[in-house]
Amino acid sequence: MGTAVGQRAIRPMVPVEPRKHDTDQGGSIVARLAKLAIGLPRSTKRLILLGTDAILLPTALWSAMALRIGHLINPLNYGEALVWMALCGLGSISVMGLYRAVTRFIGMRVIGRTAAAITIATLAFALLETVASGWHVSYSTLAVYWAFALLFIAGSRAGIQHLSIAGQNTGTRKRIAIYGAGEAGARLCRFLLGSPEFQVVGFVDDNPSLQGSQINGITIHPSEKLPALVTTRNVDRVLLAMPSVSRRRRREILARLEPLAVHVQSLPDMADFISGTARIDDLRDVDVADLLGRDPVPPDPLLFDRCIRGKNVLVTGAGGSIGSELCRQILGLNPSRLILIELSELALYNVERELTAQIEQQKLQVKLVPLLGNAGDRARLIEIMHTYSVQTVYHAAAYKHVPIVEHNMILGIHNNALCTWNASEAALASGVELFVLISTDKAVNPTNVMGASKRLAEIILQGLQEVSTATRFCMVRFGNVLDSSGSVVPLFREQIRRGGPVTVTHPQVVRYFMTIPEAAQLVIQAGSMASGGDVFVLDMGPPVRIDDLARRMINLMGLTMRDAEHPEGDIEIRYTGLRSAEKLFEELLIGNNVGKTNHPMIMRAMEDHLPWSRMHKILDKLRAAIDAFDCPRALSLLKEGVTQYHPDEAIHDHLWTSQSLAPPPCVDPKVTSLLSYRRPPPSVSN
Repeated sequence: MGTAVGQRAIRPMVPVEPRKHDTDQGGSIVARLAKLAIGLPRSTKRLILLGTDAILLPTALWSAMALRIGHLINPLNYGEALVWMALCGLGSISVMGLYRAVTRFIGMRVIGRTAAAITIATLAFALLETVASGWHVSYSTLAVYWAFALLFIAGSRAGIQHLSIAGQNTGTRKRIAIYGAGEAGARLCRFLLGSPEFQVVGFVDDNPSLQGSQINGITIHPSEKLPALVTTRNVDRVLLAMPSVSRRRRREILARLEPLAVHVQSLPDMADFISGTARIDDLRDVDVADLLGRDPVPPDPLLFDRCIRGKNVLVTGAGGSIGSELCRQILGLNPSRLILIELSELALYNVERELTAQIEQQKLQVKLVPLLGNAGDRARLIEIMHTYSVQTVYHAAAYKHVPIVEHNMILGIHNNALCTWNASEAALASGVELFVLISTDKAVNPTNVMGASKRLAEIILQGLQEVSTATRFCMVRFGNVLDSSGSVVPLFREQIRRGGPVTVTHPQVVRYFMTIPEAAQLVIQAGSMASGGDVFVLDMGPPVRIDDLARRMINLMGLTMRDAEHPEGDIEIRYTGLRSAEKLFEELLIGNNVGKTNHPMIMRAMEDHLPWSRMHKILDKLRAAIDAFDCPRALSLLKEGVTQYHPDEAIHDHLWTSQSLAPPPCVDPKVTSLLSYRRPPPSVSN
């Protein structure tokens, strides 16, 4: 079962015609000159800046003296004073390193250093005034000079910066409205003001006390004026700058933005800018979790670390979606040792590198043990569990894609059910304290091999609990996790980015969704409450219609629907029909016997299961059928073990339906023997 890692910027690749207001009109000569200046050598730029300052500094002193006297004066009469002021100013500006600064990227810190340089120059000139005679420059004149010099020098830098941006802006500029005029919005605006790609045309905020005021000369509008702002100012996209607002509130805001056909994005955390891991153009599309509008419940600290802190923890399928997120959460709870079991070398490499960085960054005292291994190799698991004295196991290795498992049923049953059997018996033999199976809502009244094999895995653990004295077995059942590998969200995002069509199986299909971190937190907390044989069910909230989800994602990426009524729209939704063994609706409970737990989002289900003595016989027969690649026999035994399983009569396994299982005629008995031998298929993690 899976999770996704953090999302980087995803920019739609749908062609967009340049808007007339974005192109450079009437200022092409200035833009060309600015572009030419940008291309000059760095040394030439410094000389130009030095020469400009050499003119501006004496001019500032001459202006201050004229203002104090009340009429224009002949600068030649004060030539020595003007020259010394220029030398003092140029020297202090150079010492402060302002000629090394890239002018088109200056900020408030550089302005502050400019003020400091002018202050030093003014004090140095005042000192010279005390030892030189005939200049007749009063202290009040020097105070006026300080203001003029700061205005001239800082203004020249600001003008150069503006021209530099004009020179870079040879294409289109994205016109931005920032939703949120708080600290995050103001910081974002300051970043964007120095960007050649973006133009902030307005703020939007729900706080009445802010409405009508300005930030950096840009007006803050009430939220009800946003549709008019989008139309009159030709807004291309809206950036959400509300890091602390609740998810429910974000959903309300997104519902208001959805009909406007503008691209809605959010900015990375400001800490990412500071650390250098994000740029201002690393804008993220709206988190689909915000569309659900359900605020996560903070984890209970007592439940959260009961089975982890100071313990040796093992995660199978550690490189998969939910497995990798479990590892991230577990690391933060300070286990003594975290053992990763993963069949994919690349997946193990990636998750180890990420977790090692997390350990170094948070200065954790956790021993990380990455191991290549088959999650169903009983002997290997026993060796690992004994060697590292494993106390808690999270079994996340599984196949989860319904059509693929349906078309590869033998491997699906082996990986989801028999590997769980092997792993759980290894835990039993090694004296593991807690074994947690990551299950799925598709295990309830299953119509497909994937769901039935996961339900069989649940029944195996329920049966093993009958013979276990030390190990507590439990399973946690939940629906889809947003952005996990193979889920509809990344698929829709990719299809929208390509320009469509977006494929939906059926207009009425609905699914339960939960965010990846939330699911991992609840899995850990559910395991802490296990007494043995428990089936925990997570509260997924109301189900989501997939068709609605696709439409909202299209709208919030600034695109429009294309259908019979709107043939000029951007993206078409195409209905492909339900896939093999796929259901319109998923369920979370078998029957209605469910009770509450100490956590408001975790329920404990009371469900019937087969006695272990009978289950063991079915599993032995099922293993033999899998070894013989006997699909009809394996399917029959799966139905015997999972009485709620009601598949269609056809077998959809590609290999079974495409070839004859009888070996070809062969006179060599050794070859015939090899053809008749079937190796048990390997287990792979999610």
